[in-house]
Amino acid sequence: MAVLVETHSEAEGVTSVTLDRPERRNALDRAHLVDLRAALADAVEAQVRAVVVSGAGSNFCAGADLSTVEDDGFVDELRGLLEDLRRAPFAVIAAVHGPALGAGTQLAMACDLRVATRDATFGIPAAKLGLTVDAFTVHHLSRAVGHSIARAMLVGTEVFGAPALAESGFVHRLVDDDVDVRSLGVEWAVSIAALAPLTIAAHKAMLSDAEALRAPSNASIAARAAAWNSADLGEGLAAFTDRRRPQFKGR
Repeated sequence: MAVLVETHSEAEGVTSVTLDRPERRNALDRAHLVDLRAALADAVEAQVRAVVVSGAGSNFCAGADLSTVEDDGFVDELRGLLEDLRRAPFAVIAAVHGPALGAGTQLAMACDLRVATRDATFGIPAAKLGLTVDAFTVHHLSRAVGHSIARAMLVGTEVFGAPALAESGFVHRLVDDDVDVRSLGVEWAVSIAALAPLTIAAHKAMLSDAEALRAPSNASIAARAAAWNSADLGEGLAAFTDRRRPQFKGR
C-alpha cells in the first residue's frame, strides 16, 4: 500500500495520511489515488476532526506517475480525490516539503490549509507533457493562488517557491527547511481538533458555495442549522462564561 495512515494518541480525532512512495517521488498512480480516497472515507466514517497529508522522503508529490496517467480511471479518480478533500467535513492540512508539482499542487490546493518549508515548490507543467487539467482545478487554483499566478502556472508552466506563495496567501504557514513540517502540521491539526467540529463542517460547506458563486446549498443550510442547534453551542458559551476550555462533542 502506497499510503500510510496513522492516528495520534496525543489528540483524539487527528489522523495523518502519508504518501509513501519515495522511490517514485510519491508520484500518484490510480492505485495510489484509490488508497487516498479510501483513507479519507475511513476518516469521515470515524468522525475524525482533522487530517494531515504529507509525503515521505524528500518530496511531497512530484505529480502523476506518467507511466500510468493514461490508465482507465486515473483522471476520474484524481478528480474524485480533489472533490473528496473539499467535501470532507473536517479540516485537511497539507504539510509540504520539496516539490509539489502537477497533481502534487492539485492535491495541496484541494486541502483547506497549507504549511510548507521554504524549499517547497509548486507548479503545474501539464503543457510540457500535452496533458490538460480539468475545470475544477483551474477554478480552484485561480481562486487559491490568484488569477495571475494561476496563468503563469498553467500557461507559462512557471514553478513558484513557497515564500512567494505565502505572500499570495496560498501557503498559510511558512517554516524553515530544517523543521519537521509533518509534525508541525499535526500540531496545527491538534489545535483544530479542539474546536467545534460542526462549526467547521458548516463553514466548509458554505465556503464551497462561495467558491462556486452559488446560493447557499441545501447541504450548507443543513450544516449551519446543525451547528446552531447543537449541544456544542451551549458548551461553547458556557465554557466562555466559566473561563474554561470547551469540550466539544460534535453533537
